[in-house]
Amino acid sequence: MSNQGKSVKKQSKALRGLLACVVATTLLPAIAMASAVDQFKSFVSNTKSAKGEFVQQQIKMVDGNPKVSKTFSGAFVFARPGKFIWTYQKPYEQVLQADGEKLFIFDKDLNQVTIKELGNALGSSPAAILFGSAGAADLDKNFVLKDVPSKQGMEWLEATAKAKGSQFDHIGIGMKDGVPYALELRDQFGQVSLVTLKSMEKNPALKVDQFKFVVPAGADVFRQ
Repeated sequence: MSNQGKSVKKQSKALRGLLACVVATTLLPAIAMASAVDQFKSFVSNTKSAKGEFVQQQIKMVDGNPKVSKTFSGAFVFARPGKFIWTYQKPYEQVLQADGEKLFIFDKDLNQVTIKELGNALGSSPAAILFGSAGAADLDKNFVLKDVPSKQGMEWLEATAKAKGSQFDHIGIGMKDGVPYALELRDQFGQVSLVTLKSMEKNPALKVDQFKFVVPAGADVFRQ
């Protein structure tokens, strides 16, 4: 397989995983009693930026039972709307970075950068919910949110994109104490990714040029 082919395969996995991510804080105690949808809307409205870590697991069915096929881990930072850095640290290094207008995907192994228009890249993905929304009004405009049964000690909601052509059939978000702790993503091919968010800090101080991407020396650049 060519370097570009390998890169496209990694990008596909990364974008499915972007899922997105992020967040941090404990809100008022009363929030814990609110529904998952109410908690999430409050979180989006009150959390303008955040940073933390994530663990992403890809799940496949083996003999009718769910098994973890791959595990990724890394860190993230975001600022609404549309600015984020989602860094895969293990098992390989890859960075997905958005400056509000464009998405940059850097594959360190191949020293290759792919540049996409942010709007087209995010679309109706989990990233649009976590990073792209400026507030609760954006959520209602682009997604249908509904509460679903609690599990794993969290209140859960399901998000369905209003626009046609979303690559995800299911986007689940697990809420606890007003903060998203887990994402459950199922794409059109039946592949499932589980993302756990941890060590989160809400509204941290960020540098003015935090999200400006600088192409590494000697890197091949592809525009899509």
